Amino acid sequence: MRTRAPRGFTLIEVLIATVLLAAGLTLAFATIGAATKTTQRGESMAAHSERIRAVEGFLRRRLEAARPVPFNFDVDTGAAQRFLGESGRLRFVADLPDYLGRGGPYLHDFVVEDGGERITLALSMVQAGKTIEEDVERPPELLVEGLESARFRYRSYMPDGTLGDWQDEWETGEQLPLLVEVTLTGANGEVWPPVVVSLPLAGATIGFAPQVTQ
Repeated sequence: MRTRAPRGFTLIEVLIATVLLAAGLTLAFATIGAATKTTQRGESMAAHSERIRAVEGFLRRRLEAARPVPFNFDVDTGAAQRFLGESGRLRFVADLPDYLGRGGPYLHDFVVEDGGERITLALSMVQAGKTIEEDVERPPELLVEGLESARFRYRSYMPDGTLGDWQDEWETGEQLPLLVEVTLTGANGEVWPPVVVSLPLAGATIGFAPQVTQ
């Protein structure tokens, strides 16, 4: 009895197998690439979110440390300037932690720059109600960048004792506002929950100037 010789693969079968293998490898690499990009995007978003939270925490701690200490005096009226606020800038005095400098009262000057894309902080020493220049000039520190917008607002009591509306400008420089709100919007348009900070020493300045009016 004659034994049939084993049949090999035809050229067409080899080509089909090669095509299927190539398609499988392409799909596998595409899946791995997509997963890697998703992971990187998630890590980037997490890092950005953590950065925003760190900035919000820093602003909260600095505002809570605000003191009713003059950092300048109005040239025309002689009134002490203890807190000046705008929608894109706020200035006040707080003790500087040792890890940020030499300690003691410093003027904190927060500025929203580049149309709201970043916030910087400039620090200047305060002595005897005056902001003084140090031997070594401190360039402003970058707190956060890559934002769509950032805004400060202020609130205090009305003359009748009721709580007033939020204001974009704080012009009663002799006293501290009761509340300060910080609103940040990410570059993707996501509006973060406003950070509302109560200034513990605001009540100490009530007698310095009339309450703010609308």
